[in-house]
Amino acid sequence: MRILVVEDEPDIALGLQDDLVRHGHDVEVVGDGTAALTRADAGRWDVILLDVMLPGLDGFEVCRELRRRGNRTPVILLTAKTQEAEKVLGLELGADDYVTKPFSPRELRARIKAVVRRFDDEAAGVERFGDVEVDVGRAEVRRGGELVVVTALEWRLLKTFLARRGRVLTRAQLIDLAWDPGTNVTDRVVDTHVLHLRQKVESVPAVPRHIVGVRGIGYRFDG
Repeated sequence: MRILVVEDEPDIALGLQDDLVRHGHDVEVVGDGTAALTRADAGRWDVILLDVMLPGLDGFEVCRELRRRGNRTPVILLTAKTQEAEKVLGLELGADDYVTKPFSPRELRARIKAVVRRFDDEAAGVERFGDVEVDVGRAEVRRGGELVVVTALEWRLLKTFLARRGRVLTRAQLIDLAWDPGTNVTDRVVDTHVLHLRQKVESVPAVPRHIVGVRGIGYRFDG
């Protein structure tokens, strides 16, 4: 893969470059946000590793500008920030994943592989999480290779969650996005349909890994 590393700390940048090159990747390093935008537009990259704390334009601003320009290259944020709000902000600005410092090179390589695979799948109209494969073009859901029968409403709920990975969605937002306009739906009805969907796509529905409840607010899709 061709990987653009945007990192202003020389030791970290060199360590990333050495590890990724050793594993067969073509790596270029830049040290600030302005250079990141220039190089991102100048070549074809499989993934961009983008530090949040950069001189000048920070990583959030770079990510926002890349997406504004129509650049869809997968972006993984490298951040020392552990607050959930910061992570959610990065995802909302268009980042595909984030890794919190300090991280192991092995974990980062696994994240890169997962993000690039997901990007390729989405281009082909297929999305994956856990052992679930969602073929958008065929409107099919498979778990462990076996076809899963979902209702039309469950399909719309699932697509809503997939399109907003990492974001907390209120029950009111889910109603607006997945139900027919003007439908009178209570919060309890939303919870019931989410429960049914969990039973079909979660390995352990009682302890969901992907469709996670956020107390007092709604749900978040992790995967």
